[in-house]
Amino acid sequence: MSKSLNSIDAVNYDLTEDFLHGVIAIPARKALKKEKIDSLEKLSDYSEKEIMQLHGFGKNTMMKLKDYMQENQVFFKEA
Repeated sequence: MSKSLNSIDAVNYDLTEDFLHGVIAIPARKALKKEKIDSLEKLSDYSEKEIMQLHGFGKNTMMKLKDYMQENQVFFKEA
């Protein structure tokens, strides 16, 4: 007998855990969480260079993050 989707328990997510979910990979999201960056507003207090130094951030992740920020009219601070 196969499981129905209705039998799967729903998981309660912490909104801060969901920050950038589906935008960047888990290692990069964990690095931001470690730095207590849990909103685009807080992210805009950092330069691109500062964020690139965090674990999990490379060119591809930064490109995805910058695209997402631009869609939301948020930008990194000038270095």
